[in-house]
Amino acid sequence: PGQGLGFVVQRGEMVGVRQWCPSRGREGRVWARERDIDGSECAVVTGASSGIGAASARGLVEAGFRRLVLVARRKSKLEELARELRSCHPGTLVHTAELDVRDLARVQELPQQLPPEYQRVTLLLNNAGLAAGFGKLYEYDLEDMEAMLDTNVKGLAACCRAFLPDMVERAEGHVINLSSIAGKQAYPNGAFYCASKHAVEAITSSLRSELVDTPVRVTAISPGWVFEGTEFSSVRYNGDKEKVSKVYEGFEPLTAEDVSELVVFAATRPLRVTIADVYILPTNQAHAFPGGIFRRT
Repeated sequence: PGQGLGFVVQRGEMVGVRQWCPSRGREGRVWARERDIDGSECAVVTGASSGIGAASARGLVEAGFRRLVLVARRKSKLEELARELRSCHPGTLVHTAELDVRDLARVQELPQQLPPEYQRVTLLLNNAGLAAGFGKLYEYDLEDMEAMLDTNVKGLAACCRAFLPDMVERAEGHVINLSSIAGKQAYPNGAFYCASKHAVEAITSSLRSELVDTPVRVTAISPGWVFEGTEFSSVRYNGDKEKVSKVYEGFEPLTAEDVSELVVFAATRPLRVTIADVYILPTNQAHAFPGGIFRRT
């Protein structure tokens, strides 16, 4: 195959061909798509203006989704991504919604406000989230605590509440929640962020049980340290570049694209399959506690 093309062969038959947008300057990637994605299916991605959300939007279009709703607070970033997707994949429909998921009333209104061509939402990627601050619980800025709980927990729950009734009524759909290593291990100086991601794990598990008598699938994806392509640590440390660089010093963390590939994988499995829980770490990270990362000097 030529540069940028990939072929998938299963049981002697070619079942998939993929090519990344040349304007991105990426190497060829291959998606062995296991289910046909109907052209009318729509994916909603929150926190889509950067990082894992933006990378996932690109990957979902690459995998066959031709209708996307991109949700985030920064309209200009959303429009930039929308233009890229339309340019790289002619015919792709992209709707942008400038929205803070902490505004629960507006989140509830979003499904009804979507244009008709975006009404059949079959995938909700709850990616919007943040870590604000880092320090001892008894010294923590309570505004930072509220920002994390309001975004990571209430915002995610509100998005589920907004889009799931229609999924259940149509008997189709998939909710993918972006959790974290912090949802599995509560590390020092991150009590409230860890609490918010433990809540995501609990919501995801409970929701999966509630929907077991429906075809709606529920997935959690929990990454360890992610750096390239995200603004996670920059937000956590309020833009302090020295503190951010020390977090990732001496080892290679995950990239936004590493995580987005798992989003796409989960979303494209046969409908009989639910990828329930994915836990992905950098090779040199074993856990979230001090000493859990091997750093080369």
